[in-house]
Order: sequence, then structure tokens, then C-alpha cells
Amino acid sequence: MESFSSVGAARRAVERAAATPFLDHPPAPAWYCPAAGAWSAALVLALAGLAGRPALAVPAVLVLVALEFAFLGWFRRRWGTWPRLRAAPPEIARAMRGYAVGAVAVIGAVVAAAVLVHPAAGAGVALVGVTTGLWVYERAYARAADAVRRRLS
Repeated sequence: MESFSSVGAARRAVERAAATPFLDHPPAPAWYCPAAGAWSAALVLALAGLAGRPALAVPAVLVLVALEFAFLGWFRRRWGTWPRLRAAPPEIARAMRGYAVGAVAVIGAVVAAAVLVHPAAGAGVALVGVTTGLWVYERAYARAADAVRRRLS
């Protein structure tokens, strides 16, 4: 018959294994946040150009989308896996929910600035908002991952 301690140890081992894809990956490179901010700003300007200069804007949007897919492929190869987000440990799921709320807020601010002020203002908000938001999220994720490691040790 199993003891309570061996059942608890087995449960922690299963939790550690499930958490591994969220914990064992290299940190994002230093250029990641500013590059994502610059990409977002360029996308805002390209999308704004669709109304006025579609001959230039359509290829620009296509190039930016291709760059994003190339980045996602590289990022997945670098991680070695693509974890299922529904399987995230609770600490990391909290950080991800915070990211989602922040992303919606940044998108709203970008659209408002682009529509109400000027597309260049929207691009500026995208540059600063995405760069800062990802920087904050990267740190929140690292703290959450440390909390998971402590809990499962």
C-alpha cells in the first residue's frame, strides 16, 4: 500500500514534468522586446497605408506577416517545444492572463491614437506599448517560473 508521502512525491513529480515546457527554455534575447515594438509600429503604419497607398501597403503588410511567421518558427525551434497554454501552472497562467489584459489595453490605445490623432501617433504608442508590455511580461513570467520551481522543489 502506498504511503501518503510517496503519493505526494509522485504527484509532485507529475506536476514537475507537466511544468517543464514552461520552465526549461532559454530567456528571450535582449533584442526581442524592442524588435517586437518596432515590428508593431511598422505594422500600424503599413495597415494605415492600405487606405491611401495600397500598392505600397499590401507588400509591406505581407513582408511583416512573413517576418512574424519566420520569428515564430525560430522561437519554437529555440524553445524546443510549444507548450499548451491550458496546461500552464497556475502561477504562469496568472502572468499570461495579465499579458492578455495588457495586450488588449495596448491594442485599444494604438487604435485610438491612430484613428483619433494620426497613424504615426498609433505607431508611436505601438512601439512604446509593445516594447514596455513585453518587457514587463518577461519579468512577470520569470517571477512566476521561479515561484513554480520553488513550489515543486
